[in-house]
Amino acid sequence: MEKVFKVDIEGYEAELPILPLPSGINIAFFNLHGNTELTEHCGKALSKYLADCDVLITAESKGLQLTHVVARELGMHYYAVVRKSKKLYMQDGIDVTIKESITTGQIQKMYLSKHDVELIKGKKVGIVDDVLSTGASLKGLEEIVNKAGGIIHKKAFVLAEGDSAYRKDVIFLGTIPLL
Repeated sequence: MEKVFKVDIEGYEAELPILPLPSGINIAFFNLHGNTELTEHCGKALSKYLADCDVLITAESKGLQLTHVVARELGMHYYAVVRKSKKLYMQDGIDVTIKESITTGQIQKMYLSKHDVELIKGKKVGIVDDVLSTGASLKGLEEIVNKAGGIIHKKAFVLAEGDSAYRKDVIFLGTIPLL
């Protein structure tokens, strides 16, 4: 039988498989990919906290469908997407480099297209993603928003992992431990 961690996400009980990372830490793995019911629930719940944002931004890939639901709920026609690889249409965009994260264990670059730079410039931006762990990806998103001239208004996640649950500068719907 697979080991799982049960978490309540504002009334939705999810069973997360416990998976080992190369670092030796185990995590309760939260995955929105393919789970329409969970994605809809989380997106609708987060949208209540982000209603006063002008625009949203997320990082690919698990944040995409979540942010799509939040944007739809808020009546936003567009949201900005930070990519982890530079696409052909991004030649005139911006980028930042972030340090190791707990899940990837690698240094990463983050890219934002010129279109999305213009979308967030001078606007109150809501950062949206699935899990806040070490904060490395969040730091990269914050750097991108600042570099693009956006105003970080709110930072919202479905789950805060480990010590991130003690942060006062973010919104989250539930917490999970490092195991």
